[in-house]
Amino acid sequence: MRGFGWLDPHVDKQILEAAGETKVLEVHKHWPAIAWPAVRVLSGVMVIVSGLALQATDWGSWLFWPCMILGSICMFEAIWRWLAEYRDRFVITNQRIFRVYGVLATKRASVPLMRILDITVEKTVVGRWLGYGTFVFESAAQVQGLNRITFVGDIDRKEGVLRIVMQPDALQETENQWEGDGT
Repeated sequence: MRGFGWLDPHVDKQILEAAGETKVLEVHKHWPAIAWPAVRVLSGVMVIVSGLALQATDWGSWLFWPCMILGSICMFEAIWRWLAEYRDRFVITNQRIFRVYGVLATKRASVPLMRILDITVEKTVVGRWLGYGTFVFESAAQVQGLNRITFVGDIDRKEGVLRIVMQPDALQETENQWEGDGT
């Protein structure tokens, strides 16, 4: 999914470098997020091919246009969903978390790290098998675009990164304690 630079939401433009903000982690959707749209694209192709095959028969020629229309609608909607999932990015910086999403119009939601009250990680059975989960944020800001971030691959590691970024003083104290221990 890296070969589509012109479709990329360009999250680096949202980093406030003048304020000392740096990107820590950019989270793309895990591959199961695009699996269902891919199945629907294939289904649309199969419906179109069926319509073409039926056109050659005397009794099936009246199914040609309904198959073409139904298959095209199915494919268009699936491609739109794939684009929406591809362009949906979640970014952790040293000062805030933000999400950039949308296909034609780009939407952004942002919350400072100090406003996040709680992080919940949800992993379904399928998510545990395939290695993804969902972040659920509770924040003082209650930004609607950042309540749930779905299909986060390797979510346990990303949760650890997020917690470290949220508590840099605690991390520094822990490192200093380890150094003073002599272990």
